Amino acid sequence: MNTAPLEAILHTYAIHLSILAFVLVALVNKLGAFLVRRVPTAREAEGINRDVAHQKLQKPNYVANMMMNRKWGTVFSAVIFGLIMPFCLTLETQVWWMYPVQIVTILMVYDFFYYWAHRVLFHDTPGRVGPLKWVHATHHRQLNPCRMDSAYLNPIETAIGLGLYVLTIALLSLVFGRFHVGMIVVTWVAFQQINLHNHDLWPRDKLGGGYIATMTEMHHHHHARFTGGNFATISLLYDWMFGTLDYGKGPGVKVSRAERFGEAEPRELSPET
Repeated sequence: MNTAPLEAILHTYAIHLSILAFVLVALVNKLGAFLVRRVPTAREAEGINRDVAHQKLQKPNYVANMMMNRKWGTVFSAVIFGLIMPFCLTLETQVWWMYPVQIVTILMVYDFFYYWAHRVLFHDTPGRVGPLKWVHATHHRQLNPCRMDSAYLNPIETAIGLGLYVLTIALLSLVFGRFHVGMIVVTWVAFQQINLHNHDLWPRDKLGGGYIATMTEMHHHHHARFTGGNFATISLLYDWMFGTLDYGKGPGVKVSRAERFGEAEPRELSPET
């Protein structure tokens, strides 16, 4: 029996690097959270979101969804870090400028995939119905989400979101070669934290404006209606390119700078069903 193909696969199966990446992601997230809490504005935002999340956790159906997604998240993570990442990672160094190139490429290619999956699968477009609109409807029950609502999902949506991300890494590894463990840690933490922040309650009247406030406001516009825009998650680039920027009045509707950045009514910080 010729075992050479199996031996070749096992030789390239770097499970130790995948475990290292998983542990480092967890540690960086914890360290980052500790450092961010040292910033007064971020600490105040955390308090606002924590208080709203506490109210939502009094509802049994909300808790049940969170527990279900935690279980499925464990399964998906085991598949990703056990079966896919071991073939995409290395500790070999590269020229320094390749690292920022790879970070930006991974995040923006993923965001391109996610934009179109979100727009086409989860939402209606003129003349057609999104085939997985019923899946995404779970997430859209939170009309004015808080940070924790990033995980209020149907597990199918969780699988699609994580699947697109790891697929991006796997495909790009065919272009760049294996990614340094550090690059995957940076992009994975960015992917997680940007998605979490998009759901933050971050009222301008309390916490100030800028791009940080704009990103969360734009995603809250998306949640407010099932017919809105703002389908990307990493940046607003693709919504701008494809005409789906939504400042609360519908995709592509132009609004004044004053309406975008400061004079709109602040969101009410109350939990939904």
